Amino acid sequence: MSIGATLGSARRRAGLTVSEVSQSTRVTEPIIRGIELDDYAACGGDFYARGHIRAIARALGEDPLPLIDEFDSTWRSAKEITAAEAFQPGMPLRQRERRRVRWTAFLAVLVLAVLGFASYKFVAGVGRDRHRSAAASPRPSPPGARTSLPSANTPAVQASAQASPATTPSARTTPSASPVAVQALTPASVAAFGPAGPADGDNPQLAALAVGGNAAAPWFSQWYATPQFGDLKAGTGLLLDMGRPVTISSVRLSLVSRSGADLELRAGAKPVPSWLPQVATASNVGGTVQFRLSAPAHVRYLLIWFTKLPPDNAGTYQASVYKITVQGQP
Repeated sequence: MSIGATLGSARRRAGLTVSEVSQSTRVTEPIIRGIELDDYAACGGDFYARGHIRAIARALGEDPLPLIDEFDSTWRSAKEITAAEAFQPGMPLRQRERRRVRWTAFLAVLVLAVLGFASYKFVAGVGRDRHRSAAASPRPSPPGARTSLPSANTPAVQASAQASPATTPSARTTPSASPVAVQALTPASVAAFGPAGPADGDNPQLAALAVGGNAAAPWFSQWYATPQFGDLKAGTGLLLDMGRPVTISSVRLSLVSRSGADLELRAGAKPVPSWLPQVATASNVGGTVQFRLSAPAHVRYLLIWFTKLPPDNAGTYQASVYKITVQGQP
């Protein structure tokens, strides 16, 4: 009776299933079924097959020694492998590791050799450059010795004379950047402006007349009882939007009044009083007023701001402006 038949009969006599035998022996069910069919391929070798046979036989109350002897005489492999040999790494792996270590050491030595050679060449090159610079530098002449200038027949002078005509045409043909000329700049829009901005400007519907050239049709402010706006506000004026940032050099405007007006020219990037710093002033003026900036200002907005109003013909105070001209570079 074979090993598998013996163990299968014993399991059936004990009334156990393959699953129950597997739970008690920790041998997987496929291996148990294979052993009962005398198939030991799933055991993983003779060493493990003997262990499985021994565990199953003891669980079923059978003597394992006759079964193991029959296995050794019938199913034993030509070359048996022990458990220690099964878990021991093979020689090819060790050889590969040794070869890898040897290659790593060889590469390290090669890299060090290359770095050493490169360092030597660098130091040698620096030494040669210093020697050449020392040899090329002129020695100081002794006191009282005459210093001779190179003549026109000297090779160095002749070479420089021959090279100069080749470089002269390129110097002549290089164009020089010419600055953009100052010109009249046209504002994109004009708006009446008060202490709170465009919201409380005087006569906003007439603001566009300030850039016109008609003295009979100017922009004019509200009339006030005093030159200081009857203590109603801090000032009034006109905001010029140039449409984009431009460079301003001067602003000229014409007043209907002959004198008595105090003005400020303010410029900035936003149409907000805090963003419009003062760049020029004029006091007690009338007629044509010219603002010349001490330095050109690159801004988008200009504010002509009255801080004191001139008198009008009715005994009150009022500003009238026409013909505003802006000079600068776009």
